[in-house]
Amino acid sequence: MTDSSQAVSAGRLPMGKREFIALAAFLMAVNSLAIDIMLPALQQIGASLGVESENHRQFVVSTYLLGFGCAQLFYGPLSDRFGRRTPLLIGLVIYILSAISIVFVPTFAGLLALRFVQGIGSAATRVITVSIVRDIYGGRQMAEVMSLIMMVFMIVPVIAPGTGQIVMFFGNWHLIFLFIAAMAIAIAVWAYIRLPETLHPQNVRPFTARSIFGAFKLVLTNRIALCYTIASTFIFGALFGFINSAQQVYVGIYDLGVYFPFAFAGVAIFMSLSSFFNSRFVGKLGMRRLSHGSLIGFITINTIWLIVQMASSEPMPFALFISFFGLAMFQFGWIGSNFNSLAMEPLGHVAGTASSVLGFMSTVGGALIGAGIGQAFDGTALPMVAGYFIVSIIGLIFVLIAEKGRLFQQQNPAV
Repeated sequence: MTDSSQAVSAGRLPMGKREFIALAAFLMAVNSLAIDIMLPALQQIGASLGVESENHRQFVVSTYLLGFGCAQLFYGPLSDRFGRRTPLLIGLVIYILSAISIVFVPTFAGLLALRFVQGIGSAATRVITVSIVRDIYGGRQMAEVMSLIMMVFMIVPVIAPGTGQIVMFFGNWHLIFLFIAAMAIAIAVWAYIRLPETLHPQNVRPFTARSIFGAFKLVLTNRIALCYTIASTFIFGALFGFINSAQQVYVGIYDLGVYFPFAFAGVAIFMSLSSFFNSRFVGKLGMRRLSHGSLIGFITINTIWLIVQMASSEPMPFALFISFFGLAMFQFGWIGSNFNSLAMEPLGHVAGTASSVLGFMSTVGGALIGAGIGQAFDGTALPMVAGYFIVSIIGLIFVLIAEKGRLFQQQNPAV
């Protein structure tokens, strides 16, 4: 790590690279924790709060993602003006208090409102963590560090559904939200004690409407940043679509029951391995070569998957389904971190606002796309598989626009 004492708060020790990666991963993981740990509980939540439609239970995920996406617009400018630490800690407090409040909520509408608020709190961890990484690293080094962060971060989807299942052995779904709050408290304390301030004094921006809209204009008028963000939006829409439908696919179609968390974890392991390999290869091959190659692979796998899915009216064997899904998500692991780094690369001088705008677009857009895919669930996996195919094609179109029709071309040795 470039010396983290560059912008360290007075009286706080600099962090080593390994601790920094671990803390950054767990900060980002509070978002994944708030989604994945409750997937086994969606049926119980719906039954407890009188939700009749299975598809309506997906709103527990969708409303959280909308709050998470919308709030990102504000955390970036705040962190560019007041530093990274204070807005980050405020967001964690909002996240913790909303999780505790959900335990006492009497209605499904109230739960959805508090989930939206919880997403608002969690947004700080996404925007500000990416900004912190960009404060310290750039180019391929940023992509390498982000890949390592994503590798650790992916531990959460591996263990979260199983953890949620175990928590419910000791009580009902309310205990899951108490567990989420407890984990977030531990991470917040860790960040409060150990995380240095990384915003460089020369990058402090005034918190004015003119400054904020000027930075937004800078982000939205940068072809590479904008197009890679739109591509990420559609690709992440596929992931959100699966998360919305996961319980219905694994339990409703394939009748996995309590084994659902193991199937979910298996796919998450593929993504974690992909992030690890990305961290090893990106320094040698570059972000463009890896992400463009994986996008082509993603499209190829999704095309074959869709053809096989449409060839029969019966569900494909589970082993074949999980094989296609695992291979697709392995490619996804190479796409996600590199597309994000490519979008952020030209915007280091407005890293907070850039992360805010790009995060807002990819999360809110992805959540809406994912909600559309999830609500199309008809008792088969076809809507999800078709959704994966469509978004991958759209993603390729925007990458071609970003690169002026030329894939795999390095624009400079650093990327």
